[in-house]
Amino acid sequence: MDGELGDFLRSRRARIRPQEVGLPSYGRRRVPGLRREEVAQLAGVSVDYYVRLEQGRGPGGPSRTKSGGVSDAVLDAIARVLRLDGAEREYLRAVARPRRQGGQGPSASRVRPGVQLLLDGMDRNPAYVLDHRMEVLAWNALADAVLGFGGPGDLSLPRRLFLDPASRELYPDWAEVTAQTVAHLRLQAGHHPGDPATGELVAELTRASEEFRHLWADHLVRPCDHGVKLLRHPVAGLLTLPYETLTIPAAPDQTIVAYTPEPGSETAERLALLGSWATSRTG
Repeated sequence: MDGELGDFLRSRRARIRPQEVGLPSYGRRRVPGLRREEVAQLAGVSVDYYVRLEQGRGPGGPSRTKSGGVSDAVLDAIARVLRLDGAEREYLRAVARPRRQGGQGPSASRVRPGVQLLLDGMDRNPAYVLDHRMEVLAWNALADAVLGFGGPGDLSLPRRLFLDPASRELYPDWAEVTAQTVAHLRLQAGHHPGDPATGELVAELTRASEEFRHLWADHLVRPCDHGVKLLRHPVAGLLTLPYETLTIPAAPDQTIVAYTPEPGSETAERLALLGSWATSRTG
C-alpha cells in the first residue's frame, strides 16, 4: 500500500465540514475539513487504525480481510463518512486492496481482428478503442476523419489534450474535457497499481503541464462511460457528439468508445459529409 490511499483520504476529508456530519465546529483548524480522529470516530474505528491507513502503514487488528487488506465493513464506513460517490468508492477499494498485477502479454496492446471489423462496420459512428491508459489502439475511418488518429500525432489522449495546443481549439469546453480525462485516468490507475507506463505518463504530464499537475493533485475520480462532447472540426465545423463506452469482455482493459449523433441531426449530416470528404481524399 503506497501513499495514494493516504493522499486520497486526506483530499476527501478536507472537503467535509464538521457541521455537515453533525460535529460542532469549534477551535482553530490547521487544515480545512474533518480531522483524522473525527473520521475515525464517525466510522467506528480506532484513531490509530485510521492513522495507519492514511500513513500507508497498512491496517492492523481484526478489521482485516484474510489476505491482509482492509475489510469491506471498514471501507464502507469510511466511504459513508467521507460521502464518497460510486466511482470514489470503487477507487477507494482499488487502492486500499490493490490487486496483484499479472504479466501482460503482447496481446494487451493489440485489438483482435473481430473488434476492428466491428469498428469498420460502424460507418456512421466515429469509434475507437482505448486501453486503461487512454491510449488509442484502433479506430475506424470516420474516427480518423474526426480526430486524425492516422496522422503523425500522439495516440495518447492525455498527451494530446495537455501537450498539443491544437486540442484547445478542437474542444470548446477544453477545461471540462481535461478534468474528466484526468479523473478517469486516476480511476484506471487505481485498478492498475504499479503499472510503470501509467507512472511514466503521469510523471511526464506533471512536469510538462501546470493544468494537469493541479487536476491530478485534486484526486478526482470519475468514469468516462457516457456523455456528450463538443468538437470544433476544421472542416466540418461544430459537432455535438454524444458517446457511449463498451468494455470488451475478452480484453477487459480495452474499451470501445463510439460517438452516437442523433440520426438526422446537423452533426450527423456533417459527419456524413466529412466521411465522404475523407473517402475522396484517400480514394
